[in-house]
Order: sequence, then structure tokens, then C-alpha cells
Amino acid sequence: MADGQPATSMEGWSDGGCPASGLTRRSFLRGTAAAGLAGASERSLFGRDAALADTRGGGTPQSSAIPFHGDHQAGIATPPQPVGTFVSFDVTAADRGQLTDLFQTLTARARFLTAGGTPPEAGSGSSRPDNGILGPEVVSDGLSVTVAVGASLFDGRYGLGPRRPSQLVTMEPFRHDDLDPALSQGDLLLQVCADHRDTTVHALLDILAHTEGAMKSRWRLDGQRNPPRPSGTPRDWFGFKDGISNTDTTNTSQMNQLVWAQPHTEEPAWTAGGTYQVVRIVHFDIEPWQGVPLAQQERIFGRRKASGAPMYAASENASELLDPVYTNDPQGLITPLNSHIRLANPQTPQTAATSAILRRSYDYDRSPDVHGRLDLGHAFVCFQRELDTYIAMQTRLEAEMLVPYISPRGGGYFFALPGVRDDQDYYARGLLT
Repeated sequence: MADGQPATSMEGWSDGGCPASGLTRRSFLRGTAAAGLAGASERSLFGRDAALADTRGGGTPQSSAIPFHGDHQAGIATPPQPVGTFVSFDVTAADRGQLTDLFQTLTARARFLTAGGTPPEAGSGSSRPDNGILGPEVVSDGLSVTVAVGASLFDGRYGLGPRRPSQLVTMEPFRHDDLDPALSQGDLLLQVCADHRDTTVHALLDILAHTEGAMKSRWRLDGQRNPPRPSGTPRDWFGFKDGISNTDTTNTSQMNQLVWAQPHTEEPAWTAGGTYQVVRIVHFDIEPWQGVPLAQQERIFGRRKASGAPMYAASENASELLDPVYTNDPQGLITPLNSHIRLANPQTPQTAATSAILRRSYDYDRSPDVHGRLDLGHAFVCFQRELDTYIAMQTRLEAEMLVPYISPRGGGYFFALPGVRDDQDYYARGLLT
């Protein structure tokens, strides 16, 4: 877990400091040979198509499984689950073959974990292959596992340089950033989201146990989605509704235009169906913010705090879905020119191409920090067809009034891989073959 202290390896260890697996590098390589055959054998071994009738939590039915196969990965257009974990890894696979083994193993584990089922029986005298956190049956619990790669994976180690996504770069600090290298970048990012925290912990421990020797943790952040208060869009730790305006994930044309990488473009052919992912770990300075008068807080954000409505709507019952209108406010007398939402999307012809992203963020609480202070903040997460869209938007936000109350401390730029299309496919197959 990223806790403001130097990152330590999670390889083979649980959050409580207990060994997650006795697997050696050699056993990982033996296991991945079978993982690459994740077809009929995977179906029979794990019961992937078994009906999910399990209940937990006082008999409450669990959410149905999120489909794993498709042109796009789950966890992007998927409605955000209540909890999420983001873990960045440095890949330690020795060569291209072992790297392929790693992605095949990740595929096999994600395929099983997201569907649920009965883990295989342990052999005589061997440890149980599942850690048992979820009981004898692994329930799907709305789990999604999203895999993305960073620019550093395309260095000279695996010969992937010519296949790097055209805009994928290492995240450079913006003017007011205070990026911690221990909380930044990485070869590979796992986004693990579900309805309950035990499910994400179970999935992460399972993946770590099966990939030991091929990657090691660089940083980790656990987040949550706060429930709507009282309704509509959830609020962040500043008390404002976060992510009201967003790309419509049900609109295929809009998603193709704004989010999904397309074939026959400047991007390598293998990227079609993937998307650029940004993760920004942003600390909130809660104490000074609480001393700011309400009227000024609203001017800083550019929305009403109680309702989430634009500034021109004074009623507390106004809808948050009202569109901000700036054409009659060229001087920013109603919605300041340097408010958060107006800089993010100024609604001008010049900024139209760099004002639309798909947000899928989480709030975090890592309190206390190393100095005993509150460490509340935001895991800002967004997806977009072009990384330059986000960079242009964030560059505008360097001038926002919110700057004194936030401190971006880590994260990175990644490319979320295309989906796994069927039982014979695996993560990054197009990249690696």
C-alpha cells in the first residue's frame, strides 16, 4: 500500500506481512505453460460457467459477474464499483518468453476470479491453492481486473520499442506537482475493482501468488466510491459532487470517438480497442479548505456545493445535470474563468478537442501520514483515446484556484490493453506476437 513511505516489494507477501505463496520463479514458469492454454481446460478446472448462486453478508445476493471477454477490457466503461485498488509493478521477467508467460497467467487468473467458481483441490501434502478469504467458493462480486502498460515496458528489455503506443510517455510533473518516485510510474498497472474490499484483496493476493518472480510491486493505492449524498453523483472529500459531466459509456459512437483506440490510425495496429489511462494521486489539504467560506468554495469549483448545479442555479433543489453556460458570462462574473470546471472545459472552439475524457476516479484515506497528519485525497483516473487530450486539459488546470488546496503526489500514464476476445486470447497478445 502506498503510505508515504518508501515502496517495498509486495512480491509473495500479503498486506499483513504473511507469505502469500511459496512459489519460486521456476514454479511460476512451469505454471504459465498451462496458463497459456486457457480454453477448455480452464473451463473444466475452475467451473467458469457455473451459475453464481452464492450469497454472503446475511443472505444478500451478490452482483452477477461482469463479462470478461470482449473487444474492450472491463473496468473502463463498466459502472464504477464501490471499491478499487491500483497497483503498479516493475516487470522482472527475464526475457520476451517469460513476459508472454506473465500475461498469459494474468489472463487465466483474471478470467477465473471475475467469473467465480470452485478453486481446484490441493494435492496431498500441499498448501491450498486459494487463500480462502472468500470462503470455499470464489464469488464474482462485481470484480473487474484491468491491465495497462507503462512507457518503461517498451525499453530495450523485451524488444517492444517499435510497438509502443504513439503518445505513451512517462508522466512529467506539472507546475504545482510534488511527485514522489515511490508513488509514480511503473511497467504494468493493475486496476482491481469490486463490490467489497475482501474481493479485491483476495484477487490481488491470488495474482501475486501466481506471478511471483515475474513482477514486483512498485506502489499501491486503495480507494472507495462514496455513496451519493443525498442522491445523484457521489461527493469527494471536499464535499463537492465529483464527475458530474462525463463521457456517455452507453454511446458507442461517442466512446469510439473519445475513448477507444481505433484501427488504421497512427497508433500501432495492436492497440485497437485499448485506451490511454491516467492515474493521478492527489492529496487534499482538508484543514485549510474547511476554513474557506462556502461562497468562495463554490467559485473555486464553479458549481453549487449542495446541489452540484452550475453557478447560475441558486436553488438548492436545482439539478446537477444542468449544463454550465458560459456564452453569457465572458468575463467570468458568474462562473470564474479560473474555476475548476471552467478551465477543465472552457466550452470554446479552441478547447473542444481537449475537453472530453472518461473519468472513473476513487477517493482514498491513508491517514495518518508519516507526520501524523490527515492524508485524504483523490485517485483521479481517466481514460481517453489520445493521451494529449488529458495533458492539454491538465495544463489549463495549472491556473485553477483550487491549486493551494491540492498536492498531486504520484501516479502515471499507461495504456490499457485491448480486451481478451475469447478463450484462446490473452492480455497483450497483439503486442507480443
